[in-house]
Amino acid sequence: MSLQKSAPSIYATLASTLMQFPADDDPVNGDAEVVVTGVPFDLACSGRSGTRLGPNAIRLASANLAWEGERWPWDFALEERLRVVDCGNLGFDYGEPQSLVDNLETHVTRLLGAGKRLLNLGGDHFITLPSLRAHARHFGPLALIHVDAHTDTYSGGTRYDHGSMFYHAVKEGLVDTERSIQVGIRTTYDRVSHPFEVLDAAWVNEHGPAAVVERIRARVGDHPAYLSFDIDGLDPCYAPGTGTPVSGGLTSDCALKLIRGLKDLNPVAMDLVEVNPAYDHAEITALTGASLALEYLYVLAANKR
Repeated sequence: MSLQKSAPSIYATLASTLMQFPADDDPVNGDAEVVVTGVPFDLACSGRSGTRLGPNAIRLASANLAWEGERWPWDFALEERLRVVDCGNLGFDYGEPQSLVDNLETHVTRLLGAGKRLLNLGGDHFITLPSLRAHARHFGPLALIHVDAHTDTYSGGTRYDHGSMFYHAVKEGLVDTERSIQVGIRTTYDRVSHPFEVLDAAWVNEHGPAAVVERIRARVGDHPAYLSFDIDGLDPCYAPGTGTPVSGGLTSDCALKLIRGLKDLNPVAMDLVEVNPAYDHAEITALTGASLALEYLYVLAANKR
């Protein structure tokens, strides 16, 4: 009696990756130019927890974008110019924040040493600090382009706090404050001694994305720039799924145009943080996060010209 073989299951071996990019568990030794890393960490949040689920939510929502080929308004398909892989989620000991710091710094350092660029998906905003440390060791002090409702320069936080990263980044000399800018701020901060130029949300909404891009370009110049995008920089009607929503924020159209405006500058890394699917609806926030991340990759591809 012969046994009939069942058809092989293809789905059991496929990982969910951003934009269906190839999965690669050894990106240091691969030929990709950009590596996507999920950082499922939310032990540093002061608001609603749940951003540890953000990376996978962004990946799943990105399936809605993968069919486009040439993404509007670009005149080429991303894969024609840029090799991107997704290495999955960073491993660390849950409940031990220092293991996240150590592992993320090591991960970023190894990839930069191999000539890669990074796109990190958070996770809460604290993940930016260990990533910035590794990038600053590689490039020197960076121009910071920071989109957020909050400045995250608060000195009163704990050792692991998603509201104090840029306070520590300045103290540690990781960023060049004269070349850095914060966009979309609409919460209180010390305006007298604040180290960064700020384009608050009211100014952005009144003047529009072209004026924002002009100010960013004038501020950053050709300096290596780190883009840190907190999804709560957008108004909650465009990004409800986040831990600390603040009304009066940017539109998703403005945010896409802002990132698109980085073309011909020198962006060396991006993180997209604070997507919290537990408070999302119809994947609005996750899809917006995926769209912003994809727009950044198109900027990198366009800059290869």
